[in-house]
Amino acid sequence: MYDHYTRPSVDDIFAGKMSKYALAIAVAKRAREITDDMQSDKGKVCDKPVIVAVEEFKDHKYNILEPDTDD
Repeated sequence: MYDHYTRPSVDDIFAGKMSKYALAIAVAKRAREITDDMQSDKGKVCDKPVIVAVEEFKDHKYNILEPDTDD
């Protein structure tokens, strides 16, 4: 599926709106969901769940909501 995977830039994914920590947590949670779905469906995916999750965020299939903080 992703023969020539290149790392997307964090800035490309979020345009500077969110923290790198939020990205790491969101990708990890989404990758876990993908893994759980693969196990329950007994389906095979060619790519690693983390790569699929990163691509989904890059393609804006999922968004990260962070609470507003007043400084």
